[in-house]
Amino acid sequence: MKQTGRRIGFLFLVLGGVCWLGCEPDKGLEGSSSASTSRPSVADGQNAAVPAVTRVCSRIKGGDFEQARQILGGIDAPQNGWLEPLRRILDSHQQIEANRKQFRAEQLQEQMAELDKLRAKIGDGPADVNDIGNVVGVVIKAREHADEPQKGQLLADPFVQRIIGYAERKGVQLETEGRWVDAYAQCYYWLTMLDQDSQAWKDQADQLIEKASVEMALKDDSCGDTSLERHEGIRALMFQRALEALDLQYVTEPDYAEMAHKALQRCLILSEVLQRSRDDLAFQVTDADKHAKWQTGIATVQGGLEDVLRKTSKNKLLLIFDEVLALNRVTLGLPEEIVIAQFSEGALSALDPFTMLVWPWNVQDFEKNMRQQFFGIGVEISKATGVLKVSSLLPDTPAYRSGLDAEDIILAVDGESTDKMTIFCAVSKITGPKDTKVTLTVKHAASGKTEDITITRGKIVVPPIRGWQRDAESQWRYIIDEENRLAYIRVTSFTENTVPDVDAILDMLEIRGLGGVILDLRFNSGGYLVSASGLVDLFVEEGVIVTSRPRPGRGWPSEEQRATKRNTHPNYPLVVLINGQSASASEIVAGALQDPRYSRATLVGSRTYGKGSVQVVVPDRATGSQLKYTMAYYHLPSGQPVKNRYLMEKQGRKDWGIAPDVEIELTLSELQKMIDVQRANEVLAKADHDNNASPMVRHSIEETLQSDPQLALGLLILQAKQIEQSLFQ
Repeated sequence: MKQTGRRIGFLFLVLGGVCWLGCEPDKGLEGSSSASTSRPSVADGQNAAVPAVTRVCSRIKGGDFEQARQILGGIDAPQNGWLEPLRRILDSHQQIEANRKQFRAEQLQEQMAELDKLRAKIGDGPADVNDIGNVVGVVIKAREHADEPQKGQLLADPFVQRIIGYAERKGVQLETEGRWVDAYAQCYYWLTMLDQDSQAWKDQADQLIEKASVEMALKDDSCGDTSLERHEGIRALMFQRALEALDLQYVTEPDYAEMAHKALQRCLILSEVLQRSRDDLAFQVTDADKHAKWQTGIATVQGGLEDVLRKTSKNKLLLIFDEVLALNRVTLGLPEEIVIAQFSEGALSALDPFTMLVWPWNVQDFEKNMRQQFFGIGVEISKATGVLKVSSLLPDTPAYRSGLDAEDIILAVDGESTDKMTIFCAVSKITGPKDTKVTLTVKHAASGKTEDITITRGKIVVPPIRGWQRDAESQWRYIIDEENRLAYIRVTSFTENTVPDVDAILDMLEIRGLGGVILDLRFNSGGYLVSASGLVDLFVEEGVIVTSRPRPGRGWPSEEQRATKRNTHPNYPLVVLINGQSASASEIVAGALQDPRYSRATLVGSRTYGKGSVQVVVPDRATGSQLKYTMAYYHLPSGQPVKNRYLMEKQGRKDWGIAPDVEIELTLSELQKMIDVQRANEVLAKADHDNNASPMVRHSIEETLQSDPQLALGLLILQAKQIEQSLFQ
């Protein structure tokens, strides 16, 4: 347990501002004096009301606000003490619901009006491919805010049905023309968004994505990376060694028949892309006879699988691999590296979405993404509006001190125009070796002037922790409820810095008095397992955090991550925000803190992604590649597994991941509003930014909460948890 300083800070809050040991009144993080309200204890004559108040708090923690209101109305006690704060919580919840209802009604009206405009514009004439996204996008948004009869009417609308039919026909046409990306992005993306339960549309979309990925592998990109360079160093030995490792260590016994089937299907797609792609490919095979022989050969191999489909072994798969390589030599004549890559990727896709070979050319980027450390200038960029723009700077980086500013437009990188440069290409060109220079031609948002800024690259560490807003000195604000000293901490990724950063922030807050924490794991896709367990360890005194259970019968033991008493923070109330993009390490943290063994936190939001598995990365120093594979499923402290999305989907189920204690799903419109406000509060401008010339937009705590119903609800639940805990102090 953390020592005396933390406990005094906590007592200061609970006892309502009583000054202990001759201390001075708390001033808070932002310099304003603490407005903590004196709250009664059980000794204040409220004994009879305590059980009922506890029930009210319990209902609020479970999201049953109506029942909580009924219980509160039946409490026969003086109109003071804990009753008034609880009424405020319940009234605030009513206001949240009223605001959401009004927002939904406004959005529905707005989207229906937009649909009428599109109906009038398009009329009965032929539709354009751009009309698909416009119409279906409006229908999706309108449907989110509609009741069941209205949803049915929307989909049955003849105009909407005509656009859906056109999207299906156009998708087929684009695919026939070899325009895989267009067929997906302009047609099947929208169709699958419209009906996520349509297996036919989903299968078609998946095929298009696979064809597009093959095409991209065969093309030189606009950033100067050639297909030949990306395939350089790929060897058959890499797949062979990967298969040996998976045979021993993959989380379940690999389905070699399915791997063979997927690999051979990818080989057929390779031929189709080579024949039908509209774009110039780095490798051309135009001889139709060669493709026919290749396809016949692959079909023959597939036919040989039929009789032993369920008996295919690792050795059989390796023999098929050798047959395909030999077939290429006498038919297509492609560089062997291409066939190795496509066969391998197809085979591994049969296992799960997280098992892959990292080819030599991609190892550096892969490691950079895992560590969230790289050499560059320290800038977040975006091309959402069609121009390359500085979204935000990172503190204490070369960009922060360079004269570059938020909202500046990057016109060129080292003299090369960014007009047609992809965001990925721009990142590649701006990052680079330490102590090298990059020159950006920028148009300043504040003045409109254009200038060249030369910046020396340095080591960049992306901070994984954020508050709810930056203050005037660009420091994070964490306190979100000054009166009750409740804090908000957003964890964006689990890196080697996550645990020490959160630990330091909690230390700082506890010294000033901390009554509870909202831990925001929304959109956090994961990171290191040790970082996830370390974060849980900050809040749990002792016991199992997560158990990784590998494949039985292979001699590999289960591995536990455990909490220890050392450095555990006080047991103040805790709420964790989660959503469908909270995955992997985020699910370990949320699941462990929610687990009945500890019941340390209340989870608010929507069901998590459902990864449920642990991956390891094994470098193959002999070949320069890396194998990332699933080696275990993880189980929470009470023993239950985190249900894997991939396995659940195969069973036609949707109960994957971690379910929240209090569910509140945001619509797309609400999500966009929340992200816009969050983004404005987080933007970091240059060190000497002139706020008069170009004011930074910041939103008040009231505006922030109104834009984010999940956060607002989480705060109310945290307040109720604080009241409940204080009853028994």
